[in-house]
Amino acid sequence: MAVIYEAISAILLFWHAAWHRVVGDANALATNWSWVLGIIFLVITVRAILFPIFVKQIKSQRAMQALQPKVKALQEKHKGDRETLQQELMKLYREEKANPLMGCLPMFLQVPVFLGLFHVLRHLRPTMPEHLRTLYGWTAGQFDSASHAKLFGAPIAASFRSSGHELELLGASGTTVKVVAGILIAVMICTTFLTSRQMILKTGWAEDPQQRMVQRLMLYGVPFSLLISGYMFPIGVVIYWVMQNIISLGQQMWVLRKYPPATQSGTGAKPAATAAAKSGDKNGAVKAVDPKALAPKVGAKPVNPKKGGAAKR
Repeated sequence: MAVIYEAISAILLFWHAAWHRVVGDANALATNWSWVLGIIFLVITVRAILFPIFVKQIKSQRAMQALQPKVKALQEKHKGDRETLQQELMKLYREEKANPLMGCLPMFLQVPVFLGLFHVLRHLRPTMPEHLRTLYGWTAGQFDSASHAKLFGAPIAASFRSSGHELELLGASGTTVKVVAGILIAVMICTTFLTSRQMILKTGWAEDPQQRMVQRLMLYGVPFSLLISGYMFPIGVVIYWVMQNIISLGQQMWVLRKYPPATQSGTGAKPAATAAAKSGDKNGAVKAVDPKALAPKVGAKPVNPKKGGAAKR
């Protein structure tokens, strides 16, 4: 994990140095913007690196969506024989080059980044021994600056459960930290729910029980777990998570429009349905038209096709 810690530190320190040249030691709204913006641009960097994988995720979901009729047929055929059903499903996925786990891959790839940032920010404690402050490529000056950096008066290295002694060393108020951390945790939970909901609304619930279980876990399980574990996260980590969700919402909106579900791509089902509706068949079948019904009635005046009306004598 040391390699991950060093990589995360290198990206964070790079963006902090870049923004420090722009904003300097600006401390507007009791916020050290060079460090906060450094975390935000760490998110942007990670999302940019993972964007090609994210596009593959959407394409894989579209492939899985197209296979749903075949999956449902296999479920009906092997109902009660779970082992055979799993074998047939895996065979189908291999033949169609679809991966049901691809939908979770971007999230799994971000886990090491999240854990790395979590460790690095927890490392930023004023009580840290001098010889440990320069780990992962940090200098003593960078360590001191980051450990005292704040967002609206709350240190980014502090968490909702930080003790009074730690906050005293950081020069922060316990009430301020709890208010800022509590608001950020609430936003983190809401945006996590919205990112999963946005995807499910566009792709629909999966027919496969395992995929549906994963969807429910992402929609309800992950936000609920954040309600329990969020109070342990340093404020800087919560900033990272919130920004990641906001960027994910934007990326998903763009990609879902570019790669719409098969049911919205205009594959010809809509014209057929329209023709069926016009024919008056509620079951969607197009009725045959009797040729005799098209013949002119006895005694009717002949029609001039050029004028669209009755021919003049």
